[in-house]
Amino acid sequence: MATKDIRFLQGNEACAEGALAAGCNFFGGYPISPSSEIAEYMSNRLPRIGGRFIQMEDEIASIGVVIGASLAGSKAMTATSGPGFSLMQENMGFAMMAEVPCVIVNVMRGGPSTGNPTGPSQSDVMQTKWGTHGDHPAVVISPAKISEVFGLTVKAFNFAEMLRTPVVLAIDEIIAHMREKIEIPPKRSIEVVNRPAPRKTKKAIAEYNPYVPGEDLVPPMLNYGEGARYHVTGLDHDETGFPSGKPEIMEDLNRRLLDKIAVNKDKITLFECSETNDAEILVVAYGSSARSAKRSVSDARKKGIKAGLFRAITLFPFPEKQLLKAAKKAKHVIVPEMNLGQYRYEVERVLGKGVPITGVHRVNGEPILPSLILDAIEKAGKKGAKK
Repeated sequence: MATKDIRFLQGNEACAEGALAAGCNFFGGYPISPSSEIAEYMSNRLPRIGGRFIQMEDEIASIGVVIGASLAGSKAMTATSGPGFSLMQENMGFAMMAEVPCVIVNVMRGGPSTGNPTGPSQSDVMQTKWGTHGDHPAVVISPAKISEVFGLTVKAFNFAEMLRTPVVLAIDEIIAHMREKIEIPPKRSIEVVNRPAPRKTKKAIAEYNPYVPGEDLVPPMLNYGEGARYHVTGLDHDETGFPSGKPEIMEDLNRRLLDKIAVNKDKITLFECSETNDAEILVVAYGSSARSAKRSVSDARKKGIKAGLFRAITLFPFPEKQLLKAAKKAKHVIVPEMNLGQYRYEVERVLGKGVPITGVHRVNGEPILPSLILDAIEKAGKKGAKK
């Protein structure tokens, strides 16, 4: 029998291992707490497998080299935290417009500004969706345990390659720095997706246009150096990649960038439901707050309260259909998060005013404890009983 690969890993280490398992062969970054262990780990591992690690002068340059490496055929990533993530936004918008697959790991810490550099937070949720300007695609996934960090890092690369877009892995500091025992699956069992490629015949390469969409609205991608010369720009462009000011071309391009996510939404929507079939009080949570929420739901059930948990793993695109189903019997919804209500606004948008929604928020560098969520559940239960 083959020996199992059991590790006791920190979240940031599991992220790096997941990236390597997904085929990542390029890392460009700049150290920043609490994500620095990812860069440190990759600086050690990548050269051993023929990959490339480069520390840039800042976060702007870091995302720039990641985009360049991806265009040249590498599976490329960077890792940062709040202030660095802010600096990357313009180039992330470029990658979205130019349809360059890459992975950005954002280990969230307190803010704004320097904030709480080594403390836990979930303060960048809205920034992961709306950080750059313009209408643009947003694919964001958030793990809640170390084995999931590994698996979701693989999926982040797969989604980026499949959709030709940047993907953000949003990890909060608690998950990034805690350690758990995980089993690294055998390489043969890990699904690895590569970017859609055109046929490599002379005729196909000679006639190649970089932005002719396929059936799923994602254009096949020929890497630089594979025979064709083509133009890449952040400007509105036609299928050749050259800038265009024609209204119909600009309209079609900007709509397609969003539509390619929408038509593939079911393939990338990940979530978890616990005790939601009869839940009258639904807790909606993600990341480390979901760990506390799961405990509080269990404790509430022991007290006879019909509580349930909907855990968003794919934060964006927002799992509207799945949340509506989980909240079908809910008389009250509770959203715990380490910010002042960023994801709660999305929950309110989807569920509307038909159900009361309470936020449980903490922005003092401390995690949200199960007792805080349980207290909110019990209060909601008492209000429901009075009615």
